[in-house]
Amino acid sequence: MTVRLLAFMTACLSAAAIASAQDAPGSGNTGEAAGAGVAAPGAMFGAADAFRIGPEDILDVQVWKNSELSRTVPVRPDGMISLPLVNDIQAAGQTPTDLRRHIADRLAEFLPSPEVSVMVREVHSVKVAVLGAVRMPGLFEVKSPATVLEMLARAQGLSEFADRGRIVVLRRNGATTTRIPFNYRDVAEGSAQDNFSVHAGDVIVVP
Repeated sequence: MTVRLLAFMTACLSAAAIASAQDAPGSGNTGEAAGAGVAAPGAMFGAADAFRIGPEDILDVQVWKNSELSRTVPVRPDGMISLPLVNDIQAAGQTPTDLRRHIADRLAEFLPSPEVSVMVREVHSVKVAVLGAVRMPGLFEVKSPATVLEMLARAQGLSEFADRGRIVVLRRNGATTTRIPFNYRDVAEGSAQDNFSVHAGDVIVVP
């Protein structure tokens, strides 16, 4: 049952992980490294231009002096949004600034010098799964920077029989899945360096 649940969660998270566009494509093999791919706190939620739009996010698209073209739109599972005149346009994987520029370019075919703004109203695309020997396994939305320990806390902590020394974080890097060890004992004893930040699409597995 755990294997089937892990496979299901990994499939659900793959779209968000790819849309985040934070990792380079890999070779297709599974690697393991102590701290490989670890980001500094705030890596997912840095400056506005660093945030990458993903599926299920809600966007406010405003066209100056044109309320008929302004919309609040969800990003579809395929990463597209629909707007008047431009129809479908790719949103997932872009920063708000990039998307604003692309929408303005498309609208320029119909309007003289359109002024467009794109704001992220709601973030729903950043998800992390916590599976295995925790009290409340599941798929969690992450709306601010979070560490592995904080995600375990959201899962109501480890169960009585959890193996604290064999926790791993599965992180997709393009076609590659990297296994990053997480030593709960070291972190509990005060090793803040080992308590790294999670990325969109991470799967935390507690054996």
